[in-house]
Amino acid sequence: MSFETHTDHDLIYLTSPLLGAVRHGFSTRQGGVSIGHLSTLNLGVARGDSPENLAENYSRFCGAIGADPARCVLSSQVHETTVRLCAEADAGKGLLRARDYNADALITNTPDLPIAVFSADCGILLLRDPVHNAVGAIHAGWRGCAGGIVEKTVRAMTHHFSTDPGQLIAAIGPCIGPCCFETDADVPAAMEAALDQDAAPYLRKAGQKWHVDLAGLNRQWLLRAGVPAEHIDLCGICTACHPELFWSHRKMGEDRGLQAAMIVPDSAL
Repeated sequence: MSFETHTDHDLIYLTSPLLGAVRHGFSTRQGGVSIGHLSTLNLGVARGDSPENLAENYSRFCGAIGADPARCVLSSQVHETTVRLCAEADAGKGLLRARDYNADALITNTPDLPIAVFSADCGILLLRDPVHNAVGAIHAGWRGCAGGIVEKTVRAMTHHFSTDPGQLIAAIGPCIGPCCFETDADVPAAMEAALDQDAAPYLRKAGQKWHVDLAGLNRQWLLRAGVPAEHIDLCGICTACHPELFWSHRKMGEDRGLQAAMIVPDSAL
């Protein structure tokens, strides 16, 4: 199932129909108020943007997907595999309050508690357990992918919420594609060490370099965790190919903002 693109005034964001009616969205860099190298919809709180610009950017993105920006819980990403269980006490951490954790994946079943992860080429995934009204958000760059953060997050949802991986729904958002993810041998070696022969279809050697399908590898982790193939939606857009629409570390270096993937558990019945 293909992702859908939405336009709300100047704001452009993506959703996955496979996730159903749960409030969620994958932002782009379009539709905010930030200026200069952060223009316009920067959602990264540690990129040097002003608090006023960030507040307005979050107001616009959250307003479009139906989230409360004052309640957002933001990841604190260090390219590791920590999964944090978020609860009511975490509301506002990252935007309005300091984060007292490092975590590249967040999970919650607290109603109306938005959780968000960030990317500028790395893999970003949203998970939904419709049976237990639980959700997850994962930042899975190549290090996190090789470390198994995707499978670890599924297992954490099973532990905390009794999630059945066979009922889990997943959406893999925009990230750098194999067309642009050119690397030395260390990245494919890490993937092969983690996934063995399952990694091979997503690694291609071209001369002295390798091309890596990060989204495909993250999908493979979902399959390994027990998520059915028909429950996985893959965006398929390369962020490095479209710097007019997405932040890309490969194309912009450090002079850029961040896009977000956000999801909100349903309201309490």
